[in-house]
Amino acid sequence: MHTSTTSTLPLEPWSAEQLAEATQGYWYLDHAPQGDIKRILTDSRHAESGDAFLALKGERFDAHDFIQQVVDNGCQIAIVSHPVDINIHQLVVKDTRLALGYLGAYRRAQHPHLKVIALTGSSGKTTTKEMLGSILSRLAPTLITRGNLNNDLGVPMMLLELRAEHQYAVMELGASHQGEIDYTSNLVQPHVAGILNIGTAHLGEFGGREGICRAKSEIYAHINPAGISIVPAEDDFVDAIRQAIQTKKTLSFGVGGNVFATEIELLAQSANFIMNTPTGNVQIQLPFAGLHNVHNAEAATAFALAIGISLNDIVIGLETAQGAKGRLNFINKANHLFIDDTYNANPTSMRAAAEVLAQQQGIKVLVMGDIGELGASAAQQHYMLGRDLVAQGVHFVVAVGEFAPAALEGARSTQYGKKMQAFLTQAQALPFLMSLVETHQPQSMSFLFKGSRYTHMETLMADLMEKF
Repeated sequence: MHTSTTSTLPLEPWSAEQLAEATQGYWYLDHAPQGDIKRILTDSRHAESGDAFLALKGERFDAHDFIQQVVDNGCQIAIVSHPVDINIHQLVVKDTRLALGYLGAYRRAQHPHLKVIALTGSSGKTTTKEMLGSILSRLAPTLITRGNLNNDLGVPMMLLELRAEHQYAVMELGASHQGEIDYTSNLVQPHVAGILNIGTAHLGEFGGREGICRAKSEIYAHINPAGISIVPAEDDFVDAIRQAIQTKKTLSFGVGGNVFATEIELLAQSANFIMNTPTGNVQIQLPFAGLHNVHNAEAATAFALAIGISLNDIVIGLETAQGAKGRLNFINKANHLFIDDTYNANPTSMRAAAEVLAQQQGIKVLVMGDIGELGASAAQQHYMLGRDLVAQGVHFVVAVGEFAPAALEGARSTQYGKKMQAFLTQAQALPFLMSLVETHQPQSMSFLFKGSRYTHMETLMADLMEKF
C-alpha cells in the first residue's frame, strides 16, 4: 500500500538558486552553498548536514537564537529574517513564516499533474482524511496531512514533502483565525475542496458560528475554476456556504444532497448502509462506529467521486479504512472495553462519542475531559454538555477538569443528575473509576475517554487500564 505517512524515501532536493527564487530572498554576502539541499527544517534539534534550517519567530520564541546549535550539529545553511554573526550560509528573507509559505507554494507548483483535495470543518476532518487516504493510496502514491499539520505552518511543511511519484494529495486545513484558510488554500491550489460542517470548535476566536462559517468558507476561493466545490447539504449554514462557491460544479453530501446514506444500521463497532450517489448505489460495511462516521463516509465519497475515483474503489477504500490513533480505537482488556477517543474534542464530537458508547455492552462510562478554545462561552457549553450527556444511554459520566463543575451543574438540571461525578484532576478521578469497576464486578464495563488534546485523557485511560 502506498502511503506518505511512513515514507522513508528522500525528498526532492533544492538548489541554492531555487531557494532564493522561491523565497524572494538573497544569499548574505553572496555566500551561496554548493550542491543539493536535501530538506528544509524548522526544528533545530533535527537539522544536520545537507539541511537548511528555517528560523521561525513566534510570540514567545525566536529560532534565530538556535542557529549556533544547528551549526554545532553540522547544518551549514540557515534561512533567516536578518543576518546573524555566525559562520553559516544565510538566505536572508523578509519574513521567515511567509518564506515557508512561498517554499510550499513553489513545491506545489512543480507538480502540476497532482490531484489535490482540500477539506475543512469543525469536526470529522481527521477521520474523513483517513478514509480518503485509504481510498486513494490503494490506487497511487498519495500525500496525506500528517497529525495536525493543518495550519499556516503545517500546510507548507506538508507540501515540502511532495515527490514526483505522488498522484494525489489530501490536505486538511484548519482555522484558528480569519484569513488562515484563505492563505493555506491558496498554497494548496486544490481541484476539489469543501467544508464538512460548521460546528462550535474555536468559538472563542471567531465570536460565533457565523464567524466560523466565514473563516471556513475561504476554502472555496482557490479551487481550480474547472474543479468541484463540495457542500454539506444538511448543515444549517448551507445557504451561506453556497454563497461562497465560485466553481460551476458542486457536489453535495448528506440528506438532501447528491451523496447520502440510507438504510443505516449502527452496530457497536461498525455501520452498514446503502450509499446513494449520482453514479449508482452501493452497500457499504464501514469499520467505524457512530452516525457521525457515516456522515464522514458520505463526505469522503463525495470528495473521491469529484476527483474521478470509481464507486467500486471507494467501497474498497472505505471498507478497509482504519481510524487514526485516539479516534474511537476499541481496546479489550480483561472483560472490559476501553474506547480511546482522546485525540481531541469539541461539543459536537463529544455528543457523537456518547452515542457510540450507548451502543456498547455492559455498564457504560463516559470519561470526559475539558474542551478548549470555546472562549467566553466555555462554561455555558460545558453546562449544556453535562445536561445532554446524562440524558443519553450511558450509566455514568465522569467529568474531569476546570469545567467539570459547570458540566455537573448541567447534569443536575435534569432528572439524571446522579449519573454524573465531577473532578478537577485526573488524580482525583482515578480512585472513583476504580471503585466503579469494583462495585459492578463481575459485570463487563465499557469506558470511553475523550477530551481536548491538551487534557491528555489518554493518561487517565492508561492509568485505569494498568489496574487490570
